[in-house]
Amino acid sequence: MLAAYITHTDCLKHEMGEGHPECPERLGAINDQLLITGLLNYMQTYDAPLATAEQLQQAHSSLYVRDVAAHRPDSGYVQVDPDTRMNPHTNQAATRAAGAAVLATDLVMRKEAAVAFCNIRPPGHHAEWGAAGGFCFFNNVAVGIRHALNVHGLERVALIDFDVHHGNGSENIFCEDTRVLMCSTFEEGVYPFLGAVPLGPNMVNVGLPSRSGSAAFRASVTDAWLPALEKFRPQMIFISAGFDGHREDDMGNLGLVEDDYAWVTKQIVNVAQTHAQGRIVSCLEGGYVLSPLARSVAAHVKVLIGAD
Repeated sequence: MLAAYITHTDCLKHEMGEGHPECPERLGAINDQLLITGLLNYMQTYDAPLATAEQLQQAHSSLYVRDVAAHRPDSGYVQVDPDTRMNPHTNQAATRAAGAAVLATDLVMRKEAAVAFCNIRPPGHHAEWGAAGGFCFFNNVAVGIRHALNVHGLERVALIDFDVHHGNGSENIFCEDTRVLMCSTFEEGVYPFLGAVPLGPNMVNVGLPSRSGSAAFRASVTDAWLPALEKFRPQMIFISAGFDGHREDDMGNLGLVEDDYAWVTKQIVNVAQTHAQGRIVSCLEGGYVLSPLARSVAAHVKVLIGAD
C-alpha cells in the first residue's frame, strides 16, 4: 500500500509579498527533494480538495470561516497581523490546505493509504477557533482531527507538534477536548510567546531554551511525550510538522538537524504501530530556508513511509 502525498497548485498562489519567508517556493523545494531522492515512488499523489464550510466549522466558528472568505481582496493585500497578509488567492489556498487534511484522514481511515503527508500552505497551527495569525488562516490539522473524531468516530487522537513555534491555535481549539492529546516542543521566548502554562490537562507542552540542540529535544520527547502517549493510547496520530528548528533556519534557534526529524518521526511511528494501526497524517507547518527545509522533510517522510 502506497503512502498518500497530497498537495495542490492553488497553494502556490497565496503569497504575502516579496521577501516574505512563508513563500510559495517552499512547496516546490520539498516536491523536488522528494522527487530526486526517489521517495515519491513510494507515494500516491492526490490533489487536495476544497474543505467544505461544515468541515472548517469543526475547528473554527462559522463567523470566522465567513470572515476569511469575505476579507479576500480583489487585488493587493489585506493585513491580518504584522506578519500575515491575504492576497486574492489566500482563501482558496487555505481551504485547499484544510481539505488536504480531510482527504488524508479519509484515505488513512479507509485503509487506502497507510500514512499521508500533506505538502500544503498556508500553514495552520497558529490559527485559533476564531482568529488568524502567524502566517496561518485555517488550522489544517485541527480540521483533520475533528473529522477523524466526529465523522469517523475515533475516540482518542494525538497531535504531535515539533515546530519551533508553539502551536497556540491548536491548543486554543483542543484544550477542552479530552479526546485529543497534544504533545509539543517549541523554543521559549519566541512567537507566539505562549505555551509555558498549558491550557488544559491534555496538553504536554515542553518549552526548550534557545540553542538547546538535539539532546534536549530528544530528551523532551522521551521523558514527556512518550509516557503520555503510552498512557493515552491514541487511535490515530496527526503531526504538525514544522522544520524551522533546523540549525540553518534563522526563524528559530534550537539547532536541530535532519537526523533529529528522522528520529522523532521514528518515535511517532512506533507509537502509531503499537496503538493506532499505524495511522498517521502529517501536515507541513514551518521551515523557511529552502535547502534545510527540503532535506528535513525528506528525512521525515522517509521514516514516515517506511522507506528508511
